[in-house]
Amino acid sequence: MPSIFAYQSSEVDWCEGNFQHSALVAEFYNTFSNVTFFIFGPLMMFLMHPYAQKRTRFTYVTCMLFMVIGMFSMYFHMTLSFLGQLLDEISILWFLASGYSIWLPRCYFPAFVNRSRTNNKDIRHLMEVSVVLWLLAVTSWVSDRVLCSFWQRIHFPYLHSIWHVLISLTFPYAMVTMAMVDARYEMPEEMVRLRYWPRDSWPVGLPYVELGEDAKDC
Repeated sequence: MPSIFAYQSSEVDWCEGNFQHSALVAEFYNTFSNVTFFIFGPLMMFLMHPYAQKRTRFTYVTCMLFMVIGMFSMYFHMTLSFLGQLLDEISILWFLASGYSIWLPRCYFPAFVNRSRTNNKDIRHLMEVSVVLWLLAVTSWVSDRVLCSFWQRIHFPYLHSIWHVLISLTFPYAMVTMAMVDARYEMPEEMVRLRYWPRDSWPVGLPYVELGEDAKDC
């Protein structure tokens, strides 16, 4: 039985060819596409700082666990080791658990869904974008697993890399959706606004929550 640290000791192998660009990196594009986790994680820690200070500093923990996922995913795709797979999957579970413990502590899931049924255009927009990004990400993940032979035949085995980028884009929108709903119900005295970095006027940006006097123009 190979060591859990050994290269290719995991039974999971994605569509991208192995060791095509480096003798040290099994899946080159699947490895380095995780860089988006290290971009959006710190940015969201900075942008959500006022919310984290007033509501809960465990918001920082969620952002850090998001970066941990990127780190272990990078390690897994670099080595295809069983240990890398295990650490990747455990970090995802811890990330989901941290989000649940922060934003759903007082209600079970159906009650939260009922809370989210709102006429607030900002929250509805966040939810819609989150769902679309998530569906695109899952479609990429499934396509890489199920239609691998097709993607290899047309020389485009990069769907799992696209999954990394799309799911890391989903994180800010999903996180801010939860924070917006949470702030409206848990901090009704605060002025809560949805803003986008780097500019509200830009067609694409990262969402964040602006609260009261801590508002800043980025």
